[in-house]
Amino acid sequence: MRIKNNEKSADPTRPNILIILADDLGFSDVGCFGSEIETPNIDSLAREGGIRFTQMYNCARCCPSRASLLTGVYPHQAGVGHMVYDAGVGPAYQGYLRWNVETVAEMLKKEYHCAKESEDTDGDDGESEKRGGYTTFMVGKWHVGSEYPPDASHEWIRNAMGDETHPTPIQRGFDEYYGTLGGGGSYYRPPSLVRGDKVVEEAMPAGFYYTDAINDKACDFIDGMSKSNRKPFFMYVAHCAPHWPLHAPKDEIDKYRGEYMHGWDEVRERRHSKLVEQGLIPPTWQCSPRDEHSPPWEHIANKEFEDARMATYAAQITIMDRGIGRILKALQRNGVYQNTVIFFLSDNGGCAEYLKENGEEGQWPEFYGGVTSDGQRIQVGNLQNLNPGGDETFMSYDLPWSNASNTPFRLFKSFVHEGGISTPFVIHWPSMISSRKHVQCIKGEERNDSCRICHSPCIVMDIVATCCDLAGVPLPHHVEGESLLPILYGNDVTTRTRPLFWEHQGNRAVRLDKWKLVYRCCERENSCNKQENEDDDIHGWELYNMEEDRTELHNLASENQVQVHHMIQLWSDWAARVGVKPWPLKPLTEDEEDW
Repeated sequence: MRIKNNEKSADPTRPNILIILADDLGFSDVGCFGSEIETPNIDSLAREGGIRFTQMYNCARCCPSRASLLTGVYPHQAGVGHMVYDAGVGPAYQGYLRWNVETVAEMLKKEYHCAKESEDTDGDDGESEKRGGYTTFMVGKWHVGSEYPPDASHEWIRNAMGDETHPTPIQRGFDEYYGTLGGGGSYYRPPSLVRGDKVVEEAMPAGFYYTDAINDKACDFIDGMSKSNRKPFFMYVAHCAPHWPLHAPKDEIDKYRGEYMHGWDEVRERRHSKLVEQGLIPPTWQCSPRDEHSPPWEHIANKEFEDARMATYAAQITIMDRGIGRILKALQRNGVYQNTVIFFLSDNGGCAEYLKENGEEGQWPEFYGGVTSDGQRIQVGNLQNLNPGGDETFMSYDLPWSNASNTPFRLFKSFVHEGGISTPFVIHWPSMISSRKHVQCIKGEERNDSCRICHSPCIVMDIVATCCDLAGVPLPHHVEGESLLPILYGNDVTTRTRPLFWEHQGNRAVRLDKWKLVYRCCERENSCNKQENEDDDIHGWELYNMEEDRTELHNLASENQVQVHHMIQLWSDWAARVGVKPWPLKPLTEDEEDW
Protein backbone atom coordinates (compact mmCIF):
# COMPACT_ATOMS: atom_id res chain seq x y z
CA MET A 1 0.00 0.00 0.00
CA ARG A 2 1.38 3.43 -0.87
CA ILE A 3 1.07 6.36 1.55
CA LYS A 4 -1.76 8.66 0.60
CA ASN A 5 -0.94 12.37 0.31
CA ASN A 6 -3.02 13.24 3.36
CA GLU A 7 -1.40 10.62 5.60
CA LYS A 8 1.40 11.37 8.01
CA SER A 9 4.83 10.76 6.51
CA ALA A 10 8.04 9.81 8.31
CA ASP A 11 9.30 11.80 11.27
CA PRO A 12 11.09 14.98 10.07
CA THR A 13 14.23 13.89 11.94
CA ARG A 14 14.61 11.26 9.21
CA PRO A 15 15.32 8.02 11.07
CA ASN A 16 18.44 6.03 10.39
CA ILE A 17 17.73 2.87 8.39
CA LEU A 18 19.50 -0.46 8.87
CA ILE A 19 18.79 -3.55 6.76
CA ILE A 20 20.27 -6.82 8.03
CA LEU A 21 20.03 -9.66 5.52
CA ALA A 22 20.84 -13.28 6.35
CA ASP A 23 21.82 -15.74 3.62
CA ASP A 24 19.94 -19.05 3.14
CA LEU A 25 18.26 -18.76 6.56
CA GLY A 26 15.06 -20.81 6.78
CA PHE A 27 11.69 -19.56 8.02
CA SER A 28 12.03 -21.22 11.45
CA ASP A 29 15.79 -20.78 12.00
CA VAL A 30 15.66 -18.00 14.63
CA GLY A 31 14.18 -18.14 18.11
CA CYS A 32 11.40 -15.61 17.55
CA PHE A 33 10.21 -17.81 14.67
CA GLY A 34 10.15 -21.11 16.52
CA SER A 35 13.78 -22.23 16.52
CA GLU A 36 15.84 -23.90 19.21
CA ILE A 37 18.90 -22.02 17.87
CA GLU A 38 20.02 -19.27 20.25
CA THR A 39 19.39 -15.84 18.67
CA PRO A 40 18.72 -13.53 21.64
CA ASN A 41 19.60 -10.32 19.79
CA ILE A 42 17.39 -10.97 16.77
CA ASP A 43 14.66 -12.07 19.19
CA SER A 44 15.01 -8.76 21.08
CA LEU A 45 14.13 -6.88 17.89
CA ALA A 46 10.80 -8.71 17.81
CA ARG A 47 9.87 -7.69 21.34
CA GLU A 48 9.09 -4.13 22.49
CA GLY A 49 9.52 -1.79 19.55
CA GLY A 50 9.26 -4.50 16.91
CA ILE A 51 6.80 -6.28 14.65
CA ARG A 52 7.13 -9.81 13.31
CA PHE A 53 5.75 -10.31 9.80
CA THR A 54 4.72 -13.89 9.08
CA GLN A 55 4.12 -13.50 5.35
CA MET A 56 7.19 -11.69 4.09
CA TYR A 57 8.37 -13.15 0.80
CA ASN A 58 11.74 -13.10 -0.95
CA CYS A 59 12.59 -14.08 -4.52
CA ALA A 60 13.73 -17.69 -3.92
CA ARG A 61 17.48 -17.22 -4.33
CA CYS A 62 20.40 -15.09 -3.17
CA CYS A 63 21.11 -12.72 -6.05
CA PRO A 64 17.53 -12.23 -7.37
CA SER A 65 16.35 -11.38 -3.84
CA ARG A 66 19.25 -8.99 -3.29
CA ALA A 67 18.61 -7.29 -6.63
CA SER A 68 14.94 -6.80 -5.74
CA LEU A 69 15.74 -5.64 -2.21
CA LEU A 70 18.14 -3.00 -3.55
CA THR A 71 15.91 -1.65 -6.33
CA GLY A 72 12.26 -2.15 -5.36
CA VAL A 73 11.46 -4.01 -8.57
CA TYR A 74 11.22 -7.64 -9.60
CA PRO A 75 14.57 -9.39 -10.22
CA HIS A 76 14.08 -9.52 -13.99
CA GLN A 77 13.45 -5.76 -14.08
CA ALA A 78 16.65 -5.25 -12.10
CA GLY A 79 18.70 -7.39 -14.51
CA VAL A 80 19.15 -10.49 -12.32
CA GLY A 81 16.37 -12.77 -13.52
CA HIS A 82 18.39 -15.87 -12.73
CA MET A 83 21.99 -15.68 -11.49
CA VAL A 84 24.98 -13.35 -11.95
CA TYR A 85 26.04 -14.51 -15.41
CA ASP A 86 24.92 -13.08 -18.74
CA ALA A 87 22.54 -15.68 -20.16
CA GLY A 88 22.57 -13.96 -23.54
CA VAL A 89 18.79 -13.63 -23.71
CA GLY A 90 18.33 -9.95 -22.95
CA PRO A 91 18.69 -7.41 -20.13
CA ALA A 92 16.40 -9.32 -17.74
CA TYR A 93 19.11 -11.98 -17.45
CA GLN A 94 22.28 -9.90 -17.89
CA GLY A 95 23.48 -10.87 -14.40
CA TYR A 96 24.12 -7.42 -12.91
CA LEU A 97 22.02 -4.46 -11.80
CA ARG A 98 20.75 -2.38 -14.68
CA TRP A 99 22.33 1.05 -14.72
CA ASN A 100 18.99 2.72 -15.47
CA VAL A 101 17.33 1.28 -12.35
CA GLU A 102 18.17 3.22 -9.19
CA THR A 103 19.24 1.48 -6.02
CA VAL A 104 17.76 2.43 -2.67
CA ALA A 105 21.15 3.89 -1.70
CA GLU A 106 21.01 6.20 -4.72
CA MET A 107 17.43 7.18 -3.89
CA LEU A 108 18.21 8.06 -0.28
CA LYS A 109 21.45 9.98 -0.99
CA LYS A 110 19.66 12.67 -2.94
CA GLU A 111 18.66 15.76 -0.98
CA TYR A 112 15.23 17.32 -1.32
CA HIS A 113 13.92 20.52 0.22
CA CYS A 114 10.19 20.21 0.74
CA ALA A 115 7.57 22.56 2.11
CA LYS A 116 7.21 21.90 5.81
CA GLU A 117 3.73 20.80 6.82
CA SER A 118 2.13 22.50 9.80
CA GLU A 119 0.11 20.38 12.19
CA ASP A 120 -2.22 23.34 12.84
CA THR A 121 -3.14 24.02 9.21
CA ASP A 122 -4.07 22.07 6.15
CA GLY A 123 -1.17 23.51 4.17
CA ASP A 124 2.49 24.24 4.70
CA ASP A 125 3.77 26.94 7.06
CA GLY A 126 6.13 28.58 4.59
CA GLU A 127 9.23 26.82 5.88
CA SER A 128 11.11 24.02 4.19
CA GLU A 129 12.59 20.87 5.59
CA LYS A 130 15.31 18.61 4.27
CA ARG A 131 14.49 15.11 3.07
CA GLY A 132 16.87 12.41 1.90
CA GLY A 133 20.54 13.30 2.09
CA TYR A 134 21.52 10.03 3.74
CA THR A 135 25.06 8.81 4.30
CA THR A 136 25.15 5.27 2.91
CA PHE A 137 27.17 2.25 4.05
CA MET A 138 27.28 -1.37 2.97
CA VAL A 139 29.06 -4.36 4.46
CA GLY A 140 28.99 -7.97 3.27
CA LYS A 141 27.89 -9.89 0.22
CA TRP A 142 27.15 -7.85 -2.93
CA HIS A 143 26.35 -10.61 -5.48
CA VAL A 144 24.49 -8.39 -7.97
CA GLY A 145 27.41 -7.32 -10.13
CA SER A 146 28.21 -10.25 -12.46
CA GLU A 147 30.36 -13.26 -11.70
CA TYR A 148 33.49 -13.35 -9.55
CA PRO A 149 34.88 -16.89 -9.69
CA PRO A 150 35.85 -18.03 -6.18
CA ASP A 151 39.29 -19.03 -7.45
CA ALA A 152 39.88 -15.76 -9.33
CA SER A 153 43.20 -13.99 -8.77
CA HIS A 154 43.48 -10.54 -7.21
CA GLU A 155 44.59 -9.22 -10.60
CA TRP A 156 41.49 -10.67 -12.31
CA ILE A 157 39.23 -9.04 -9.71
CA ARG A 158 41.02 -5.67 -10.02
CA ASN A 159 40.59 -5.72 -13.80
CA ALA A 160 36.92 -6.75 -13.67
CA MET A 161 35.45 -4.77 -10.80
CA GLY A 162 33.92 -1.47 -11.77
CA ASP A 163 33.63 -2.10 -15.49
CA GLU A 164 30.26 -1.78 -17.22
CA THR A 165 29.23 -5.35 -16.42
CA HIS A 166 30.70 -5.47 -12.89
CA PRO A 167 29.15 -2.55 -11.00
CA THR A 168 30.33 -2.16 -7.43
CA PRO A 169 28.50 -0.87 -4.33
CA ILE A 170 30.52 2.36 -4.50
CA GLN A 171 29.31 2.91 -8.07
CA ARG A 172 25.70 2.13 -7.10
CA GLY A 173 25.21 4.65 -4.33
CA PHE A 174 27.14 3.51 -1.26
CA ASP A 175 29.64 5.94 0.26
CA GLU A 176 31.63 3.21 1.98
CA TYR A 177 31.83 -0.54 1.47
CA TYR A 178 33.59 -3.57 2.89
CA GLY A 179 32.72 -7.07 1.72
CA THR A 180 32.76 -9.69 -1.01
CA LEU A 181 31.61 -8.94 -4.54
CA GLY A 182 30.75 -12.53 -5.44
CA GLY A 183 28.64 -15.27 -3.87
CA GLY A 184 29.59 -17.89 -1.29
CA GLY A 185 33.03 -18.98 -0.20
CA SER A 186 35.28 -19.65 2.75
CA TYR A 187 34.49 -17.85 5.99
CA TYR A 188 38.19 -17.90 6.85
CA ARG A 189 39.47 -16.58 3.51
CA PRO A 190 36.52 -15.01 1.67
CA PRO A 191 37.07 -14.59 -2.09
CA SER A 192 36.65 -11.23 -3.89
CA LEU A 193 37.02 -9.29 -0.63
CA VAL A 194 37.29 -5.53 -1.16
CA ARG A 195 37.48 -2.41 0.97
CA GLY A 196 35.90 0.57 -0.78
CA ASP A 197 37.06 0.13 -4.36
CA LYS A 198 40.32 -1.66 -3.50
CA VAL A 199 40.93 -5.41 -3.45
CA VAL A 200 42.03 -6.72 -0.05
CA GLU A 201 45.21 -8.58 -0.94
CA GLU A 202 46.80 -9.07 2.45
CA ALA A 203 46.50 -12.43 4.18
CA MET A 204 43.68 -12.75 6.69
CA PRO A 205 44.88 -12.36 10.30
CA ALA A 206 44.76 -15.27 12.72
CA GLY A 207 41.24 -15.82 14.02
CA PHE A 208 39.60 -14.04 11.09
CA TYR A 209 35.98 -15.09 10.55
CA TYR A 210 33.95 -13.34 7.86
CA THR A 211 30.67 -13.09 9.78
CA ASP A 212 32.48 -11.33 12.64
CA ALA A 213 34.29 -9.06 10.18
CA ILE A 214 30.97 -7.99 8.60
CA ASN A 215 29.39 -7.14 11.94
CA ASP A 216 32.51 -5.45 13.32
CA LYS A 217 32.92 -3.28 10.23
CA ALA A 218 29.28 -2.23 10.57
CA CYS A 219 30.07 -1.15 14.13
CA ASP A 220 33.13 0.77 12.87
CA PHE A 221 31.00 2.68 10.37
CA ILE A 222 28.50 3.62 13.09
CA ASP A 223 31.22 4.64 15.56
CA GLY A 224 33.15 6.53 12.91
CA MET A 225 30.37 8.90 12.01
CA SER A 226 31.36 12.44 12.95
CA LYS A 227 29.24 13.93 15.72
CA SER A 228 29.10 17.13 13.68
CA ASN A 229 27.60 15.17 10.80
CA ARG A 230 23.88 15.50 11.27
CA LYS A 231 23.04 13.40 8.27
CA PRO A 232 21.04 10.24 8.94
CA PHE A 233 22.54 7.00 7.68
CA PHE A 234 21.35 4.08 5.61
CA MET A 235 23.25 0.86 6.21
CA TYR A 236 22.92 -2.47 4.43
CA VAL A 237 24.47 -5.40 6.31
CA ALA A 238 24.44 -8.32 3.88
CA HIS A 239 25.58 -11.50 5.59
CA CYS A 240 26.87 -14.70 4.01
CA ALA A 241 25.75 -16.73 7.02
CA PRO A 242 24.45 -19.38 7.23
CA HIS A 243 25.07 -20.12 3.52
CA TRP A 244 27.39 -23.07 2.90
CA PRO A 245 30.19 -23.96 3.55
CA LEU A 246 29.71 -25.18 7.12
CA HIS A 247 32.45 -23.09 8.70
CA ALA A 248 32.55 -22.17 12.38
CA PRO A 249 35.06 -22.34 15.24
CA LYS A 250 35.07 -25.67 17.08
CA ASP A 251 34.14 -24.18 20.46
CA GLU A 252 31.02 -22.64 18.89
CA ILE A 253 30.04 -25.93 17.27
CA ASP A 254 30.59 -27.87 20.50
CA LYS A 255 27.85 -25.83 22.20
CA TYR A 256 25.33 -27.52 19.91
CA ARG A 257 26.82 -31.01 19.65
CA GLY A 258 24.26 -33.57 20.75
CA GLU A 259 21.37 -31.13 20.30
CA TYR A 260 20.38 -32.77 17.02
CA MET A 261 20.84 -36.45 17.83
CA HIS A 262 17.05 -36.78 17.99
CA GLY A 263 16.95 -36.00 14.26
CA TRP A 264 15.24 -33.76 11.76
CA ASP A 265 11.75 -35.21 12.19
CA GLU A 266 11.64 -34.22 15.85
CA VAL A 267 13.15 -30.80 15.09
CA ARG A 268 10.33 -30.18 12.63
CA GLU A 269 7.68 -31.27 15.14
CA ARG A 270 9.12 -29.07 17.88
CA ARG A 271 9.42 -26.04 15.64
CA HIS A 272 5.89 -26.43 14.33
CA SER A 273 4.57 -26.56 17.89
CA LYS A 274 6.59 -23.48 18.85
CA LEU A 275 5.33 -21.52 15.83
CA VAL A 276 1.77 -22.28 16.89
CA GLU A 277 2.56 -21.39 20.51
CA GLN A 278 4.06 -18.05 19.45
CA GLY A 279 0.95 -17.16 17.46
CA LEU A 280 2.81 -17.11 14.15
CA ILE A 281 0.73 -19.82 12.51
CA PRO A 282 -2.71 -21.22 13.42
CA PRO A 283 -2.96 -24.74 14.84
CA THR A 284 -5.16 -25.72 11.90
CA TRP A 285 -2.16 -25.53 9.54
CA GLN A 286 -0.63 -28.98 9.47
CA CYS A 287 3.13 -29.21 9.19
CA SER A 288 4.08 -30.41 5.72
CA PRO A 289 5.23 -34.04 5.60
CA ARG A 290 8.92 -34.86 5.59
CA ASP A 291 10.22 -34.22 2.09
CA GLU A 292 10.12 -37.28 -0.14
CA HIS A 293 13.90 -37.10 -0.64
CA SER A 294 14.60 -36.98 3.09
CA PRO A 295 15.04 -40.38 4.76
CA PRO A 296 13.51 -41.10 8.16
CA TRP A 297 15.99 -40.34 10.94
CA GLU A 298 15.97 -43.95 12.13
CA HIS A 299 17.40 -45.00 8.74
CA ILE A 300 20.50 -42.82 9.16
CA ALA A 301 23.61 -44.85 9.95
CA ASN A 302 26.00 -42.02 10.89
CA LYS A 303 23.86 -39.89 13.19
CA GLU A 304 26.91 -38.25 14.78
CA PHE A 305 27.94 -36.79 11.42
CA GLU A 306 24.44 -35.39 10.84
CA ASP A 307 24.40 -33.94 14.36
CA ALA A 308 27.75 -32.28 13.65
CA ARG A 309 26.52 -30.76 10.40
CA MET A 310 23.43 -29.21 11.96
CA ALA A 311 25.42 -28.12 15.02
CA THR A 312 27.79 -26.23 12.72
CA TYR A 313 24.88 -24.61 10.88
CA ALA A 314 23.35 -23.54 14.20
CA ALA A 315 26.70 -22.14 15.34
CA GLN A 316 26.91 -20.01 12.18
CA ILE A 317 23.54 -18.46 13.03
CA THR A 318 24.40 -17.83 16.67
CA ILE A 319 27.69 -16.15 15.70
CA MET A 320 25.79 -13.90 13.29
CA ASP A 321 23.27 -13.05 16.03
CA ARG A 322 26.03 -12.22 18.52
CA GLY A 323 27.53 -9.80 16.01
CA ILE A 324 24.12 -8.22 15.44
CA GLY A 325 24.09 -7.65 19.19
CA ARG A 326 27.34 -5.69 18.84
CA ILE A 327 25.71 -3.56 16.15
CA LEU A 328 22.77 -2.82 18.47
CA LYS A 329 25.21 -1.76 21.20
CA ALA A 330 27.00 0.51 18.72
CA LEU A 331 23.68 2.19 17.94
CA GLN A 332 22.98 2.60 21.65
CA ARG A 333 26.35 4.08 22.61
CA ASN A 334 26.06 6.57 19.75
CA GLY A 335 22.59 7.63 20.89
CA VAL A 336 20.77 6.60 17.71
CA TYR A 337 19.17 3.30 18.69
CA GLN A 338 15.67 4.64 19.41
CA ASN A 339 15.32 6.34 16.04
CA THR A 340 16.93 3.68 13.86
CA VAL A 341 14.55 1.52 11.83
CA ILE A 342 15.96 -2.01 11.61
CA PHE A 343 14.82 -4.60 9.09
CA PHE A 344 15.90 -8.23 9.55
CA LEU A 345 15.17 -10.93 6.96
CA SER A 346 16.63 -13.71 4.78
CA ASP A 347 17.21 -13.82 1.02
CA ASN A 348 15.59 -17.26 0.49
CA GLY A 349 14.56 -20.43 2.26
CA GLY A 350 16.94 -23.05 3.63
CA CYS A 351 19.25 -24.54 1.02
CA ALA A 352 19.01 -28.22 0.05
CA GLU A 353 22.07 -28.17 -2.23
CA TYR A 354 24.39 -31.12 -1.78
CA LEU A 355 28.09 -30.43 -2.26
CA LYS A 356 29.21 -33.56 -4.07
CA GLU A 357 32.72 -34.75 -3.40
CA ASN A 358 35.30 -36.08 -5.84
CA GLY A 359 34.09 -33.77 -8.58
CA GLU A 360 35.99 -32.80 -11.70
CA GLU A 361 38.85 -30.37 -11.10
CA GLY A 362 37.90 -26.81 -12.02
CA GLN A 363 34.16 -27.56 -12.04
CA TRP A 364 31.47 -26.79 -9.46
CA PRO A 365 31.93 -27.27 -6.58
CA GLU A 366 35.60 -28.29 -6.84
CA PHE A 367 36.71 -24.74 -7.68
CA TYR A 368 36.11 -23.93 -4.00
CA GLY A 369 39.07 -26.18 -3.22
CA GLY A 370 42.75 -25.29 -3.06
CA VAL A 371 44.83 -25.14 0.10
CA THR A 372 44.43 -23.50 3.48
CA SER A 373 46.75 -20.79 4.80
CA ASP A 374 48.84 -23.47 6.50
CA GLY A 375 49.08 -25.63 3.38
CA GLN A 376 46.35 -28.23 4.00
CA ARG A 377 44.34 -29.44 1.03
CA ILE A 378 40.72 -28.23 1.19
CA GLN A 379 38.43 -31.22 0.74
CA VAL A 380 35.19 -30.23 -0.96
CA GLY A 381 32.10 -32.32 -0.22
CA ASN A 382 30.15 -33.92 2.59
CA LEU A 383 32.81 -36.42 3.60
CA GLN A 384 31.67 -38.40 6.62
CA ASN A 385 35.20 -39.15 7.77
CA LEU A 386 35.71 -35.42 8.49
CA ASN A 387 34.14 -33.07 11.01
CA PRO A 388 32.61 -29.92 9.50
CA GLY A 389 33.65 -26.46 10.57
CA GLY A 390 37.36 -26.16 9.80
CA ASP A 391 39.07 -24.28 6.98
CA GLU A 392 40.17 -27.57 5.42
CA THR A 393 36.52 -28.64 4.85
CA PHE A 394 33.79 -27.39 2.51
CA MET A 395 30.41 -28.96 3.36
CA SER A 396 26.68 -28.26 3.27
CA TYR A 397 23.98 -29.34 5.71
CA ASP A 398 21.94 -30.96 2.91
CA LEU A 399 18.26 -31.50 2.12
CA PRO A 400 16.89 -33.11 5.30
CA TRP A 401 18.14 -30.36 7.60
CA SER A 402 17.01 -27.76 5.08
CA ASN A 403 13.56 -29.32 5.30
CA ALA A 404 13.72 -28.66 9.06
CA SER A 405 14.89 -25.07 8.53
CA ASN A 406 11.82 -24.35 6.41
CA THR A 407 9.30 -25.78 8.90
CA PRO A 408 6.33 -25.87 8.45
CA PHE A 409 6.55 -25.34 4.70
CA ARG A 410 7.38 -27.41 1.62
CA LEU A 411 10.50 -27.32 -0.54
CA PHE A 412 13.59 -25.13 -0.45
CA LYS A 413 15.69 -22.33 -1.87
CA SER A 414 15.16 -21.88 -5.64
CA PHE A 415 11.57 -23.18 -5.49
CA VAL A 416 8.60 -20.82 -5.20
CA HIS A 417 6.51 -22.98 -2.90
CA GLU A 418 6.41 -21.43 0.57
CA GLY A 419 9.59 -23.15 1.79
CA GLY A 420 11.65 -21.41 -0.87
CA ILE A 421 10.28 -17.87 -0.58
CA SER A 422 9.17 -17.39 3.04
CA THR A 423 11.48 -15.50 5.38
CA PRO A 424 11.37 -14.56 9.03
CA PHE A 425 10.95 -10.77 8.98
CA VAL A 426 11.19 -8.25 11.79
CA ILE A 427 10.93 -4.46 11.71
CA HIS A 428 12.17 -2.71 14.83
CA TRP A 429 11.66 1.02 15.51
CA PRO A 430 11.38 1.76 19.23
CA SER A 431 10.52 5.44 18.95
CA MET A 432 7.44 4.68 16.87
CA ILE A 433 6.28 1.07 17.09
CA SER A 434 6.29 0.88 20.89
CA SER A 435 3.49 3.44 21.08
CA ARG A 436 1.16 1.46 18.84
CA LYS A 437 -1.28 -1.02 20.35
CA HIS A 438 -2.93 -3.06 17.66
CA VAL A 439 -1.83 -5.49 15.02
CA GLN A 440 -3.65 -7.60 12.51
CA CYS A 441 -3.96 -11.25 13.47
CA ILE A 442 -4.85 -14.31 11.46
CA LYS A 443 -8.07 -13.93 9.46
CA GLY A 444 -8.27 -10.19 10.09
CA GLU A 445 -8.89 -10.20 13.83
CA GLU A 446 -7.34 -7.53 16.04
CA ARG A 447 -5.86 -7.88 19.48
CA ASN A 448 -3.76 -5.93 21.95
CA ASP A 449 -0.39 -7.64 22.06
CA SER A 450 3.08 -6.57 23.10
CA CYS A 451 4.55 -9.15 20.72
CA ARG A 452 3.30 -7.39 17.56
CA ILE A 453 2.59 -9.83 14.76
CA CYS A 454 1.42 -8.90 11.26
CA HIS A 455 0.04 -11.54 8.89
CA SER A 456 -0.31 -9.35 5.80
CA PRO A 457 1.56 -10.55 2.68
CA CYS A 458 4.56 -8.45 1.66
CA ILE A 459 7.71 -8.92 -0.41
CA VAL A 460 11.34 -7.74 -0.28
CA MET A 461 10.85 -4.95 -2.81
CA ASP A 462 8.38 -3.35 -0.36
CA ILE A 463 11.37 -2.43 1.79
CA VAL A 464 12.57 0.09 -0.82
CA ALA A 465 9.18 1.82 -0.88
CA THR A 466 9.18 1.84 2.92
CA CYS A 467 12.68 3.34 3.08
CA CYS A 468 11.67 6.12 0.71
CA ASP A 469 8.64 6.92 2.87
CA LEU A 470 10.78 6.88 6.01
CA ALA A 471 13.31 9.25 4.43
CA GLY A 472 10.61 11.46 2.97
CA VAL A 473 11.98 11.15 -0.56
CA PRO A 474 9.88 10.75 -3.71
CA LEU A 475 9.32 7.17 -4.74
CA PRO A 476 10.61 6.57 -8.29
CA HIS A 477 7.83 5.60 -10.68
CA HIS A 478 9.50 2.33 -11.60
CA VAL A 479 9.36 0.96 -8.03
CA GLU A 480 6.86 -1.89 -7.77
CA GLY A 481 7.05 -2.39 -3.99
CA GLU A 482 4.38 -1.02 -1.67
CA SER A 483 5.23 0.84 1.51
CA LEU A 484 4.84 -0.87 4.89
CA LEU A 485 4.85 2.45 6.75
CA PRO A 486 1.08 2.41 7.45
CA ILE A 487 1.59 -0.86 9.35
CA LEU A 488 4.39 0.69 11.40
CA TYR A 489 2.12 3.61 12.26
CA GLY A 490 -0.61 1.20 13.32
CA ASN A 491 -3.04 2.03 10.53
CA ASP A 492 -5.63 -0.51 9.45
CA VAL A 493 -4.11 -3.07 7.13
CA THR A 494 -5.67 -3.22 3.69
CA THR A 495 -5.33 -5.55 0.73
CA ARG A 496 -2.33 -5.02 -1.53
CA THR A 497 -3.05 -2.96 -4.60
CA ARG A 498 -1.39 -5.52 -6.88
CA PRO A 499 -0.75 -9.28 -6.91
CA LEU A 500 2.70 -10.72 -6.15
CA PHE A 501 4.59 -12.72 -8.78
CA TRP A 502 7.57 -15.07 -8.92
CA GLU A 503 9.66 -16.87 -11.50
CA HIS A 504 12.93 -18.64 -10.88
CA GLN A 505 14.30 -21.44 -13.05
CA GLY A 506 10.87 -22.04 -14.52
CA ASN A 507 9.24 -22.30 -11.10
CA ARG A 508 6.47 -19.73 -11.02
CA ALA A 509 3.75 -18.41 -8.76
CA VAL A 510 1.25 -15.64 -8.23
CA ARG A 511 -0.32 -14.54 -4.94
CA LEU A 512 -3.70 -12.80 -5.22
CA ASP A 513 -5.39 -12.04 -1.89
CA LYS A 514 -5.95 -15.38 -0.17
CA TRP A 515 -5.09 -17.42 -3.27
CA LYS A 516 -1.71 -18.66 -4.38
CA LEU A 517 -1.15 -20.39 -7.71
CA VAL A 518 2.20 -22.17 -7.99
CA TYR A 519 3.99 -24.30 -10.58
CA ARG A 520 7.00 -26.52 -9.94
CA CYS A 521 8.94 -26.69 -13.19
CA CYS A 522 10.82 -29.95 -12.70
CA GLU A 523 7.61 -31.84 -11.90
CA ARG A 524 6.76 -32.23 -15.59
CA GLU A 525 9.12 -33.29 -18.33
CA ASN A 526 9.74 -30.50 -20.88
CA SER A 527 7.08 -28.39 -19.14
CA CYS A 528 9.30 -25.38 -18.53
CA ASN A 529 9.27 -24.38 -22.18
CA LYS A 530 5.50 -24.21 -22.09
CA GLN A 531 4.58 -20.89 -20.46
CA GLU A 532 1.66 -19.82 -22.59
CA ASN A 533 -1.86 -19.85 -21.20
CA GLU A 534 -3.73 -22.92 -22.43
CA ASP A 535 -7.37 -22.95 -21.33
CA ASP A 536 -7.61 -26.71 -21.70
CA ASP A 537 -4.53 -27.56 -19.60
CA ILE A 538 -3.98 -26.54 -15.99
CA HIS A 539 -2.06 -29.69 -15.11
CA GLY A 540 1.05 -28.79 -13.13
CA TRP A 541 -0.44 -25.64 -11.60
CA GLU A 542 -1.44 -25.93 -7.94
CA LEU A 543 -3.91 -23.63 -6.20
CA TYR A 544 -3.92 -23.07 -2.44
CA ASN A 545 -6.00 -21.07 0.00
CA MET A 546 -3.31 -19.27 2.01
CA GLU A 547 -5.68 -18.41 4.86
CA GLU A 548 -6.53 -22.05 5.51
CA ASP A 549 -3.60 -23.98 4.07
CA ARG A 550 -0.35 -22.04 3.75
CA THR A 551 1.62 -25.27 4.10
CA GLU A 552 0.27 -26.14 0.64
CA LEU A 553 -1.13 -29.57 1.33
CA HIS A 554 -4.57 -29.33 -0.34
CA ASN A 555 -4.46 -28.46 -4.03
CA LEU A 556 -7.77 -26.83 -4.99
CA ALA A 557 -7.00 -26.28 -8.69
CA SER A 558 -9.37 -28.87 -10.13
CA GLU A 559 -12.41 -27.44 -8.33
CA ASN A 560 -11.55 -23.78 -8.99
CA GLN A 561 -10.60 -23.79 -12.66
CA VAL A 562 -11.98 -20.32 -13.36
CA GLN A 563 -9.76 -18.89 -10.63
CA VAL A 564 -6.80 -20.87 -11.92
CA HIS A 565 -7.18 -19.62 -15.50
CA HIS A 566 -7.56 -16.06 -14.27
CA MET A 567 -4.36 -16.28 -12.26
CA ILE A 568 -2.46 -18.02 -15.06
CA GLN A 569 -3.37 -15.07 -17.28
CA LEU A 570 -2.20 -12.62 -14.63
CA TRP A 571 1.10 -14.44 -14.38
CA SER A 572 1.55 -14.62 -18.16
CA ASP A 573 0.88 -10.88 -18.54
CA TRP A 574 3.37 -10.10 -15.78
CA ALA A 575 6.00 -12.44 -17.26
CA ALA A 576 5.73 -10.71 -20.64
CA ARG A 577 5.98 -7.28 -18.98
CA VAL A 578 9.14 -7.98 -16.95
CA GLY A 579 10.93 -10.08 -19.56
CA VAL A 580 10.68 -13.66 -18.25
CA LYS A 581 12.13 -16.18 -20.73
CA PRO A 582 11.31 -19.91 -21.03
CA TRP A 583 13.39 -22.21 -18.84
CA PRO A 584 15.98 -23.56 -19.28
CA LEU A 585 17.65 -20.50 -20.75
CA LYS A 586 20.11 -22.87 -22.38
CA PRO A 587 19.94 -26.67 -22.70
CA LEU A 588 21.06 -28.60 -19.63
CA THR A 589 23.91 -31.06 -20.01
CA GLU A 590 23.33 -34.72 -19.15
CA ASP A 591 24.99 -34.44 -15.74
CA GLU A 592 23.39 -31.09 -14.82
CA GLU A 593 20.64 -31.03 -12.21
CA ASP A 594 17.88 -28.44 -12.40
CA TRP A 595 18.02 -26.88 -8.94
